[in-house]
Amino acid sequence: MILAPLGGVVLAAAAPHDHPLGGTIFPGYWEAQVRFMGTSKTERWCIAPKDIAKFLSGPSNHIYHCVYPQNTVGDGKMSFSGECRGGKGERIKLSGGGEYTPTTVHSRVEGRYMLFGIPIPGSASTDAHRLGDVCPPDAKAFK
Repeated sequence: MILAPLGGVVLAAAAPHDHPLGGTIFPGYWEAQVRFMGTSKTERWCIAPKDIAKFLSGPSNHIYHCVYPQNTVGDGKMSFSGECRGGKGERIKLSGGGEYTPTTVHSRVEGRYMLFGIPIPGSASTDAHRLGDVCPPDAKAFK
């Protein structure tokens, strides 16, 4: 499960490593395997340069409105903490982080889903790698 971040990202100083975006990930066609509560799902996205900060700022999807007020990305590491809300009053507090290179991202997240006022703990992980520079014409855009 990936949830949609809307918060800003604080970009720490990082060595460029011949990278056009100053040391974060390369844009292009990416594949991510997401593990959540014993399940695994593989998704592919076209990540545009404008989406890189969002991709590194915390879990995301189209179902939840998420804000990560505590967020750092730089020097090959990322961390985030925030909350996601669903349309039916669902609330999930999330925190996590991981590592990245220009062509890989590995992240972990811990969360508490509030169900009838009772916190339900859970965790998820994402392992992503870049498939190439060019996205296929029918590639799903990262949102």
